[in-house]
Amino acid sequence: MNTDALALVAKVNKGLGRDALITASALSNSDRITSGSLAIDVALGGGWPVNQWIEIIGRESNGKTTVVYKTVAANQQRDPEFTTLWVAAEHYDWEYATALGVDNTRVIVLNTQEMEMAYDTILEFAGSRSVDCIVLDSYPALTPSEEADKSIGESVVAIGARLTGKFFRKVGAHMTRAMDGSERPVTCFFINQWRDQIGGFSPRGIPQITPGGKAKNYAFYVRVEVTRDEFIDEPRPGKGKTRVGQVIKVKTVKNKSAPPQRVATTDYYFADAPYLGFQQGDYDLAKEYMIYAIHFDIIRRGGSIYSYGDRKWKGKEELLASLREEVDLQEELRERILAEASRPDSERLRDAA
Repeated sequence: MNTDALALVAKVNKGLGRDALITASALSNSDRITSGSLAIDVALGGGWPVNQWIEIIGRESNGKTTVVYKTVAANQQRDPEFTTLWVAAEHYDWEYATALGVDNTRVIVLNTQEMEMAYDTILEFAGSRSVDCIVLDSYPALTPSEEADKSIGESVVAIGARLTGKFFRKVGAHMTRAMDGSERPVTCFFINQWRDQIGGFSPRGIPQITPGGKAKNYAFYVRVEVTRDEFIDEPRPGKGKTRVGQVIKVKTVKNKSAPPQRVATTDYYFADAPYLGFQQGDYDLAKEYMIYAIHFDIIRRGGSIYSYGDRKWKGKEELLASLREEVDLQEELRERILAEASRPDSERLRDAA
């Protein structure tokens, strides 16, 4: 960098404070937290980005809140200090959260449907640097006080959207962290639902929109759509089949840190499946590791033989059994899979050739 620019940087920093201006090379890497699912982490570009707002969108009972519960549980397991503020505009189901692995002693819950209280509390916690995760569950359940004070028959137009736009203009300053990565980061989730857009047009079915106005969409670093792909049924001898889970599909609608429109699927068990070997709240992580390790040629397949380094397995079931039992093997594969997923396709194709 030329000396004139450096001199100007020093002058500005003297007036505005230390490190108001720094070179881009001195910025910390964009840290991420895991979603608890390897498939979702790969689709996101390595996990959820920190110090950003993420919108989780979907229809009812498709798995939106489940994905966030599993995210909290996975990061609590990795970090004993990981703390969450959960703004429960809808009921916080602590029993269900526990079944999904959440330690509720490290979750602070605010039960309110009052929009102003919810937003003010989030602003205070985001600025305090005292929590690692903030969850708003969910926006459609919030009610502005002005609307609550009016009778059912009185007209109320776009009050929530205006308050939400104002909230996101204010919250950015509260989430600002030191650019060198020295301050405690926070990752924020905004759970929302699709609504049919009345009067809108789409060449592919009914157009959809999320409540809360359009201004909020600018604030989201990542927007993901959560849908149910299909149900999982467990055969039980002499009793037919029992529905025990679903395939959750996650699509990145917007992603400013990785390519958008990526799709991930994960098998999720919302009930115990003793014959399949799963408990309520489990993802089938071994299946995810196997699929992505084979996809990126980390585990190589030759006929029915799968090989990784000096190790070999005969058949998919033998490989899955090892992956389910060996946590060290999972972690080793996870690092390699995420590293491969971050490489450009052209580079991987060149190496394969």
